[in-house]
Amino acid sequence: MTEMVYGSMPSRAREPVLPRWWRTIDKWTLTAILALMGIGMLLGLAASVPLASRNGLPPFYYVQREAFFGALALATLLGFSMLSPDAIRRIGVLGFGLAFVALICLPVVGTDFGKGAIRWYSLGFISFQPSEFLKPGFMIVTAWLMAASMELNGPPGKLFSFTLLVVIVGFLATQPDFGQTMLVIFGWGVIYFVAGARMTLIAVILGLIGFAGNFAYYHSQHFARRIDGYLNADVDPRSQIGYATNAIQEGGFFGVGVGNGQVKWTLPDAHTDFIIAVAAEEYGLILVLVIIGLYCTIVMRSLLRLQRERDPFVRLAGTGLACIFGVQAMINIGVAVRLLPAKGMTLPFVSYGGSSVIAAGITVGMLLALTRTRPQGEISDLFKRSR
Repeated sequence: MTEMVYGSMPSRAREPVLPRWWRTIDKWTLTAILALMGIGMLLGLAASVPLASRNGLPPFYYVQREAFFGALALATLLGFSMLSPDAIRRIGVLGFGLAFVALICLPVVGTDFGKGAIRWYSLGFISFQPSEFLKPGFMIVTAWLMAASMELNGPPGKLFSFTLLVVIVGFLATQPDFGQTMLVIFGWGVIYFVAGARMTLIAVILGLIGFAGNFAYYHSQHFARRIDGYLNADVDPRSQIGYATNAIQEGGFFGVGVGNGQVKWTLPDAHTDFIIAVAAEEYGLILVLVIIGLYCTIVMRSLLRLQRERDPFVRLAGTGLACIFGVQAMINIGVAVRLLPAKGMTLPFVSYGGSSVIAAGITVGMLLALTRTRPQGEISDLFKRSR
């Protein structure tokens, strides 16, 4: 009876998940990510063996762990990249809530591993840093709130997100973790700018950042020591920066040769924060430029695809995720070449790590999901119709 009145609607077979995913994913970005993972394993073979020797472990102990976490990060990345924007929003909000609770509990049950900053949870066989998982979740929550504020009679999402930012910054600064603090502020600022920022408020925020930095310098020995070391014209050759600077200079354009580098035997964090020094010494400037080019490819390809996006949430969330991913890489490399003060920040997918590489997989997995091609007109079509 229904078919007699309304007519029958031929059923359309849905395209299988994997073919649809492969057809809509940005293959250039995916290739660049896989290349970074491959380079990370290559450098891990060089930098992790000396670390295992110093700790009395089997030669390839850290290499095997890096391969395990890399495979886990890749599976996480692929899983997230197949989700819809709605699913990304729901999981991002839930993940942010869990990471935020973990961040609040850090002063009570967290550990500093002798580094003077309580940033980690130790589970014996693995440790994880809540702020690594907080970043992508916070980008999703911020984009969700700001996109909601653009709707008619929408909530004051920008005010809510700014209040949340202040609370998060407060918890991060007390660890202290000024590197992640600046990264979170930068990500929020990028989303706020794309959402239509008032320049007066941005100026006020920059002023507050300057005031907070000045306050931290005079009231935090941890912060002041890093700033003084950065501003000092003479670099202690026995410091991590000194070892890294010398390794980069020794590498030159083509490097000293695979396995011939010395910095991995003397630098404690050669496998994490200063992995780029190992790459520069053994493979030279060529590999460093390749690594930089891969990060630029991921960020620029993502931003170009997001320019055509009509959904405000997708556009804002994708922009925030792409920018914090690229800026984290820029900070890590900038510290190694002494363009920036020491931050203790890993190089995504290249540095050794457990929680950091999985968090990077979540970040770019969400980014790949948000930049997939969807059946929609481009954003420029809206302007054509309004004429």
